[in-house]
Amino acid sequence: MPKHDTPMLDELEKGPWPSFVTDIKRQAAQSPQCWDILGQLELSFKDKITHWKHGGIVGVFGYGGGIVGRYSDVPKQFPGVAHFHTVRLAQPSGMYYSTKKMRAICDLWQKYGSGMTNMHGSTGDLVLLGTTTDQLEPMFYEMTHDLNQDLGGSGSNLRTPSCCLGMSRCEWSCYDTQALCHFLTMHYQDEIHRPAFPYKFKFKFSGCPNDCVAAIARSDFAVIGTWKDDIRIDQAAVKGYMKGDFKANAGAHSGRDWGKFNIQTEVVDLCPTGCMWMEGETLKIDNANCTRCMHCINVMPRALRPGVETGATICVGAKAPILDGAQFATMTIPFMKIDAESEYSDVVDAIEKIWDWWMEVGKNRERVGETIQRVGLPTFLTVMGVDILPQHIREPRSNPYVFWKEEEVEGGWTRDVKEFRKRNAQ
Repeated sequence: MPKHDTPMLDELEKGPWPSFVTDIKRQAAQSPQCWDILGQLELSFKDKITHWKHGGIVGVFGYGGGIVGRYSDVPKQFPGVAHFHTVRLAQPSGMYYSTKKMRAICDLWQKYGSGMTNMHGSTGDLVLLGTTTDQLEPMFYEMTHDLNQDLGGSGSNLRTPSCCLGMSRCEWSCYDTQALCHFLTMHYQDEIHRPAFPYKFKFKFSGCPNDCVAAIARSDFAVIGTWKDDIRIDQAAVKGYMKGDFKANAGAHSGRDWGKFNIQTEVVDLCPTGCMWMEGETLKIDNANCTRCMHCINVMPRALRPGVETGATICVGAKAPILDGAQFATMTIPFMKIDAESEYSDVVDAIEKIWDWWMEVGKNRERVGETIQRVGLPTFLTVMGVDILPQHIREPRSNPYVFWKEEEVEGGWTRDVKEFRKRNAQ
């Protein structure tokens, strides 16, 4: 396939950072269709519109998700991308790969596709970019039989669950993110591969409130590790930081001299709830008002640690801008024990309560967070069996009327009201 003139794309190679344009040009030496990717993208820059058609029904037999159809709307001009489908592969928990597995996946994609990959998509999947419809079935057969690898999710289904490294590498992890992620991935295979929801639904698992997979901003069901008891304090280490024996922020200064560490200005004054103070050289914490922001622990990791009664907070309803704009997840269950011995029954029960309600009241292409926004948070919390907390309230009450549910009112009074309304209606 011929090369295309790409003056605008070429500008992207001139900056100080590595460029995807350079990567695609290098790949085009082995996969000539990549030249047409660059040509079509240059045309999109020129016309200020995308030249991909919207979606398209394509997949592998028996699966409703995992393959994202891509078709060019200028196929005669760029025949190499007339159809250029994306394949999503389910990533291992924590995204741990052996070099052998990575080489096998890349060899497979060089054989059946363009050779271009995305490590990883924002959903989490390992993304293989660009193949033709006739290559999908042979690629899928070899992938599943020889590589023991499965497709991830796409469409109105459960997307591939994603988690942080958890206890495998992080000392702050309050539960085993990889174990829970793997369990739910296997438990909900039908929901991943056969779309049955109003729209997509994402699980993401972070082991601590640092939330390294941004679960609270990107997932419909965020499981964020936390603790129920007090932050553990090593007062001797606190003094060590104050004396300069230890570098704050785990020594991550990037070679810059930030001056002498000041615990008052760098920790105490930055506590969002003001729950910390110094009494001489002793650090005090009012744990009842701690919101688990992790700042103090991140700054002084030798001195402070999460508590020992660990579990997770469940937040529901985050999404990117689809209908009503971006929104963070809402804290729904403040604390839940993450119990592997019970096969995570509490987590599964919460998930299925949400799904049963959402699939009944959710509209087409409406994320669960948008359903909650439309129907109302009080209704959702009632469905979940959660008592409403002050933290759930966005603003003070502005409506002077109080509305009672029928079951909250004595039967006789309710009958009288119904009879009164009936007479007035006549």
